[in-house]
Amino acid sequence: MVSPKIQNLAQRLLFLERTHNSAFEGESDIDVAVRVVGHFRGRLIRLAGVHGYRSLLSRALTLAKQEDPALDGVQIGESGVLEGVEEIGNNEGVGLILVAQLLELLTTFIGESLTLQLVRDVWPAAADEDKS
Repeated sequence: MVSPKIQNLAQRLLFLERTHNSAFEGESDIDVAVRVVGHFRGRLIRLAGVHGYRSLLSRALTLAKQEDPALDGVQIGESGVLEGVEEIGNNEGVGLILVAQLLELLTTFIGESLTLQLVRDVWPAAADEDKS
């Protein structure tokens, strides 16, 4: 179960990503989530390698699929990119579940401070709001 703090952070990341990239207006929740996950990809591959990143994302995806079966067709490609998201359509909340699971796992494995630093690297305002 994802903590309320992580849930709120995931919501902020999706909001910030959606509002800072208005070129993608009308984009589905899962499309925004794929971009959020993609921002973590390069940073986490540098830390854990492609296989480590794929393992982490695979676990997050497995946990997210347990919460929402709409993700059942989503897979992780060899390079760690999410595939099959176009089949989900405009199912609101699915992207939030995936991002929240990834953040929860990151917090578990590397701690809250490093997770917030990774977040701050891409979305400086998101992690700062979490200090309260």
